[in-house]
Amino acid sequence: MDVILLERIEKLGQIGDVVSVKPGFARNFLLPRKKALRATEDNKQRFEEQRAQIEANNLKRKQEAEKIAKKVDGTKIVLIRQASETGMLFGSVSNRDIADGVTAAGFTIDRRQVVLDKPIKTLGLHPVRVALHPEVIVTVTANVAKSEDEAAQQDKLGTAIPRAAAGEEAPDLDKLLEEAAQAQAEASGETPEA
Repeated sequence: MDVILLERIEKLGQIGDVVSVKPGFARNFLLPRKKALRATEDNKQRFEEQRAQIEANNLKRKQEAEKIAKKVDGTKIVLIRQASETGMLFGSVSNRDIADGVTAAGFTIDRRQVVLDKPIKTLGLHPVRVALHPEVIVTVTANVAKSEDEAAQQDKLGTAIPRAAAGEEAPDLDKLLEEAAQAQAEASGETPEA
């Protein structure tokens, strides 16, 4: 089925492009969400008449999204979840959980704006893309932990807290935090005081 795109769609095309898509994708996603029109002669003519206004509206929404993007980019959200001793979650973190966390941080986003490439099923720090506009995508960090204390430790380490496998000794967390602080100091060109 051929459609005319009314906004940029990732991996598909730009505004005004006539693309061929599967009928189900057009019927169930593009058309109901007003992201495209069927590529009939009448719709092509109507699109060309309204093209300037559609592009102006898109530019305005993009500029608003870029203003917000500067504030949202790099935001860290903490999600407390139950997990096994090996760090596997009982369940997973969904788009809605990320959207609720970003909203709690002070920026209202919709769950459909969260782009999860794969489900989050482990403890740790996970980068998550948020599409504020089809052309403005920012990254937030989801800190998934068992408790607030563990989340703070993961944030200091910059990675998930290592877990001991069955029959192994648990790693020394204080030593790991000290090594992370030393590595951070060396990266900034300072020498840590002993």
